[in-house]
Amino acid sequence: MLPAAPLTVGFDLDMTLIDSRPGIHATYRALSAETGVHIDADLAVTRLGPPLDQELAHWFPADRIQEMGDRYRQIYPTYAITPTLAMPGARAAVAAVQALGGRAIVVTAKHEPNARLHLDHLGIEPDAVIGWLWAEGKAEALREYGARVYVGDHTGDVRGARTAGALSVAVPTGPCAEGELREAGADVVLADLTAFPAWLSGYTEAEAEPDADAEEARA
Repeated sequence: MLPAAPLTVGFDLDMTLIDSRPGIHATYRALSAETGVHIDADLAVTRLGPPLDQELAHWFPADRIQEMGDRYRQIYPTYAITPTLAMPGARAAVAAVQALGGRAIVVTAKHEPNARLHLDHLGIEPDAVIGWLWAEGKAEALREYGARVYVGDHTGDVRGARTAGALSVAVPTGPCAEGELREAGADVVLADLTAFPAWLSGYTEAEAEPDADAEEARA
């Protein structure tokens, strides 16, 4: 019999593993000051999750979005990395997967180099980081890495997990409330990542039970 594949768990980044609101707020304010275009940074940080271009479309004409997106990503490390904090339980959640011999991957819509800067700065050490993927598009990386679970804070994360055939674990720590996440199809909703290690322990034990029953039947 072939050995079981290692458990792979995917995590979203913004408002799942990190509270990037202070840094993103500062970056939008800097971009606004530089361009002279009003950007309501307070409003923008209430709807994190979708790709940057979707937010920029609220403030810039279509023919400037690519230019402004490039500029935002260029100045982002200066303004956004230091103020950003780890979400409660983030490090322990990633470590819990790895302690079981599994792989923890980050799949995010964020510009991948900036995602890596955040994780390095905060001492969060996943096994892989994949950027530039949003909602159903996240299924591409989840399937490639064989992720059985995907953890996120947005209904787009739920859709990504379901598209990939992964279990959707949601945390209402971002813009989407618990009811929205459940309505979108989340299989599990935890209050925040501090509850994840205990949930994961129960999940892996339950997954192992059929194998134990099969061994007993063959004895």
